[in-house]
Amino acid sequence: MLHRRRLSPVAALMAVVTCTAPVLAADVDPASLYEVSTEGTSAQVKAGENGTFVLTIKSKDGAHVSDEAPLRLEVKGTLVTLAKEKLVLSDSVAKKAEGQAFTDPRFEVPFTAASAGKGALDAKLVFFICTEKICARQQKTFSLPVEVL
Repeated sequence: MLHRRRLSPVAALMAVVTCTAPVLAADVDPASLYEVSTEGTSAQVKAGENGTFVLTIKSKDGAHVSDEAPLRLEVKGTLVTLAKEKLVLSDSVAKKAEGQAFTDPRFEVPFTAASAGKGALDAKLVFFICTEKICARQQKTFSLPVEVL
């Protein structure tokens, strides 16, 4: 005769949690693995003078920005002229230290303000954020006001 053994409610719950834990780990939102900052960007510039657009990607513990997948930063300006409008990872001013596996990219793009008024810096960033288990494409857009005095 066949005997069936029933699991207690606690054992049944443990079986479900144990079986679904790897699935939950894979469902991490890639956007939670990093922060993007434009801190340090010039918000006011006198006409004819220079300013700087700054963008930094700061990865969190266990994550890194891929140095193998493409990274692209496109920046356009209104009332300002950028020194460079299309950047890639090699344009980052942050470089790997000896023995460091990855570094967080930081871009500093000089710009010149032409004439007085309310200008803007518009940027589109595409990169891949990776962990040991995932590598996910990310896209961010920014529009920063620049007052030209």
